[in-house]
Amino acid sequence: MTLARVTHPPVALIGAPTDIGASTRGAGMGPEALRVADIVARLQALGLSVLDRGNLAGPPNPWLAPQAGYRHLPEVIAWNQAIHDAVLAERRLGRFPLLMGGDHSLAIGSISALARHCRETGRRLRVIWLDAHADFNTDRLTPSGNLHGMPVACLCGLGPPALTGLSGAVPALAPDAIRQVGIRSVDDGEKRLVLQTGLVVHDMRRIDEHGMRQVMQSVLADLTPDTHLHVSFDIDFLDPGIAPGVGTPVRGGPSYREAQLCMEMIADTGRLGSLDVMELNPALDLRNQTAELAVELIESLFGKSTLLRP
Repeated sequence: MTLARVTHPPVALIGAPTDIGASTRGAGMGPEALRVADIVARLQALGLSVLDRGNLAGPPNPWLAPQAGYRHLPEVIAWNQAIHDAVLAERRLGRFPLLMGGDHSLAIGSISALARHCRETGRRLRVIWLDAHADFNTDRLTPSGNLHGMPVACLCGLGPPALTGLSGAVPALAPDAIRQVGIRSVDDGEKRLVLQTGLVVHDMRRIDEHGMRQVMQSVLADLTPDTHLHVSFDIDFLDPGIAPGVGTPVRGGPSYREAQLCMEMIADTGRLGSLDVMELNPALDLRNQTAELAVELIESLFGKSTLLRP
């Protein structure tokens, strides 16, 4: 039996078909790959109301060299503004926004919108960042200038003003509002900044030592009834052995069962209010298997389980 255990508001799918912040082309095809994997029908089978809002439009990828530490900054700003506006509109209508990326720089727009909405409604925002990378680079630390390596820093107020102020407040959220899980690739300068800032990072060593269950218990321990829980799910969180369709794979990620447990424990809280699914790259995938896996895990986030549990 596979029934949703929590009543969710209507789910609004928002496609962001761009790899504007990435170093490898292809993530812009991610939204269509999720649709090919039948995301709409599979969520509807859980009893959810699903609205596919189509794809947002934005500037094309000019594929230029970095300027002043950033690649494609004007284009990244334009895409994130469009995403901010779309996600905020869905939340104000009482819907569950599910952003289908696209590269992970686009989470600046979605999370900035959620931070704005939580301020408007007096709620507390908690972000679970599932990723192989800390994404905490700045223009001075980045080895590449790619903005998909900077969204967490921007959300914490470290970055260009057009991105750090997108929520209407700087920072959009404090570092202690973020819990990172699955991290296993952090640049040298980035490591020092993570330590100085006090970002809560559950890296793969911690998962190896304590297990996914204990790590997720810690991540979810202090949720309150007024918490809006957002998951920003970079597909390279998963081990590339099971999810090859990503532009920046890193060996040694969570297994299928560890990832399922992570998603099921998040679903058990009943607090999930929004979701990003990022960095799916069909150009590097095998017969859409990574998109199929992503949809399976999204189903688990919405409460699909083997048994009905109290």
